[in-house]
Amino acid sequence: MRQRLPVLLAALWWGSLSTLGFMVVPMLFAVLPTPAMAGGMAAKLFTAQTWLSMACTLVLLLVLRSKQSLAQIAPAHEATIFVAFGLLAAVLVEFAISPHIVARENLALWHGLGSGLYLLQWLAAGATLWKVSAPSV
Repeated sequence: MRQRLPVLLAALWWGSLSTLGFMVVPMLFAVLPTPAMAGGMAAKLFTAQTWLSMACTLVLLLVLRSKQSLAQIAPAHEATIFVAFGLLAAVLVEFAISPHIVARENLALWHGLGSGLYLLQWLAAGATLWKVSAPSV
């Protein structure tokens, strides 16, 4: 179980980021009658995603830093830096950038920064999934 838990957590993290960012939110803007409605719903979904990301990354950090886990899944400890970076990106988007987007302050700047950090978090989650799912040698 301890060997599979990092893969499951990384897959949930990466998959949820992928689904929300590349499918659900674009569909909201395509289907809902106004951009304001789509944006409001997207904000709520991104907040839920942040909490899911934080839960996945915190448990991943605990599992990957466990001495017992490291002995069993050697390449997984290399993923720790990606997990930490992804956690930082999620927290920054939610607590430093999102309030500016919701307040509609310089929307292009803050939306661009938030999108960039979301993409970096997605890449970190993908790299984590790649590392923890590597076959044992």
